[in-house]
Amino acid sequence: MSTHSIAVIAGDGIGKEVVPAAITCLERIAGIHGLNLAFTYFDWGSDYYGRNGRMMPADGLDQLARHDAIFLGAVGSPEVPDTESLWGLLIPIRREFQQYINLRPVRTLDGVTSPLASDKPIDILIVRENNEGEYSEVGGRMYRGLPHETAVQETIFTRLGVSRAAHFAASLAASRQGRLTSATKSNGIIHTMPFWDEVIEETARQYPGVTVTHELVDALAAHLVLKPWTLDVIVASNLLGDILSDLGSAVTGSIGVAPSANLNPEGDFPSLFEPVHGSAPDIAGKGLANPVGQIWSGAMMLEHLGHPDAAAHLQSAFESALRDGHSTRDVGGTSSTSEFTAAVLTAIDAHAPVTA
Repeated sequence: MSTHSIAVIAGDGIGKEVVPAAITCLERIAGIHGLNLAFTYFDWGSDYYGRNGRMMPADGLDQLARHDAIFLGAVGSPEVPDTESLWGLLIPIRREFQQYINLRPVRTLDGVTSPLASDKPIDILIVRENNEGEYSEVGGRMYRGLPHETAVQETIFTRLGVSRAAHFAASLAASRQGRLTSATKSNGIIHTMPFWDEVIEETARQYPGVTVTHELVDALAAHLVLKPWTLDVIVASNLLGDILSDLGSAVTGSIGVAPSANLNPEGDFPSLFEPVHGSAPDIAGKGLANPVGQIWSGAMMLEHLGHPDAAAHLQSAFESALRDGHSTRDVGGTSSTSEFTAAVLTAIDAHAPVTA
């Protein structure tokens, strides 16, 4: 029996509802596939901040480092500034554990209606550079409170950071349709984005079956709305990848179904799996949250841990539940979080592999 230690941080808002829902599904899958998923729960987040003045304890990263993966719900609360909630938990995890790839699938699902008139299927993987770029810590403010108050934020691109994102994306493209699209803005940003373009181009040449197209991010945003089915793999900087993936999930029906993986591909550190959606304080505690993004993130975690059959089983189960008409309010349905989870559990049992 394969054993994996999973650190669980439900976090804030609806994270406290969708994480238990997903774990119930993961435990059912684990039982069927002979896996032992050992979950350790951490009550870190905005409530912890309210009690302790920080999002996690001083040795929080050391505690997480002992696990094989991290399963996160959502972070954010109206009572805590975003700069505290994000920079006090998620970003330190991403950087300390060198989770330099943020992988975000964008795909149409049966039972989830896209706002687009076309019914052509969408299947895109967005590879977002996750450790540097526009989300650097370099910069500052001066003359606070004065008429000439000034803020400076530096974008940092390194050859290492760009090339490893490009390698990951090109390798994915090579395993799919061979089409890599790079998000850029080199017509207006004259130093960092041309450098990005050059490194992406140099790296993609190492993959003979892959063609790379450099597309200005404003045009690419329009492309995602007008003809998303023509895209395959997109590689983008930290900020641009964040924006484009949110747009992509909206185009496929709801940000509530979008998963993501913060990956340390080498496996030197634990990777983190979380839905793209936020903590949604307006619906928290009402049983309305869509758990698909969290469940799908769980399937990505199983894949990363080396269990593709279990991952495919879980994914087919939530897709089957959606196809059978079970869905939450955000995608036009009437199911509660618990009702949809029950439908997924039924589908897991119905699609269980037959053993001799």
